Amino acid sequence: MKSLMDYLNMIVDHNQLIVRNDRRSKPLSHLKRTIAGLPPPRDFLAPFRDCRRVRVIAELKKASPSKGLIRDDFPVEALAGALAEAGAAALSVLTEPYYFRGSTENLQLAARTVDIPLLRKDFIFDPYQIYQARALGADAVLLIAAILNPARFDFLLKLTHELGMTALCEIHTESELETVLNSGAELIGINCRNLRSFVTDLEIVRHLLDLIPDDKLVIAESGIHNRRDLNRLRDAGADGFLIGEALMRAEKPGEKLREFIR
Repeated sequence: MKSLMDYLNMIVDHNQLIVRNDRRSKPLSHLKRTIAGLPPPRDFLAPFRDCRRVRVIAELKKASPSKGLIRDDFPVEALAGALAEAGAAALSVLTEPYYFRGSTENLQLAARTVDIPLLRKDFIFDPYQIYQARALGADAVLLIAAILNPARFDFLLKLTHELGMTALCEIHTESELETVLNSGAELIGINCRNLRSFVTDLEIVRHLLDLIPDDKLVIAESGIHNRRDLNRLRDAGADGFLIGEALMRAEKPGEKLREFIR
């Protein structure tokens, strides 16, 4: 069985072709002109500074390499609207097409539907993808420390900030935490899932939080199936929670989200 790291390497390889094709159809100069006409990005960090409320990044995720198809019926506008109305602090939209069955069109649809901040959830390795995310309506992008060397991570984070956007800087290990802190990350996502074994361990949040300065905002990701899991991570000190599969498997994702945050 392939590890998720194997999948990550294949995803990056496949998406190199996507980026090359997108660059041909819409050159970087076109994206920069588009961005120049847009209002400023929404403040992705602001909702998570309010510690009085449970703040959830609700994720629109159709499938994943480890879980296969998660939700067959996938009306993006209806799902985004329901989750925003239910109280999502932000939405995460998968745009990776091969393994997660996402699309940039889904991000555009969500941007037209809701007023809350949007995260482009993808495997970002090229600056073009960050400009593209901004042009599509995203306010934030995911930067995964496991697939970027420190220099590349630092470069992409600085570009994200130059565009007025936020980066959710994802880690799972102490060495990855060192990379993101050295680069000046403000929003750190702790992925509870080990990318090499698929094992999910919520305790990794407590361990890594002890090493993160108090002025950083921390999002707990993966393995949050119910309010008990969320409370456990909140007690550990997480400022917010990224929840996808539990919402997408629910018949009514908006009602499921209300169960998490009520």
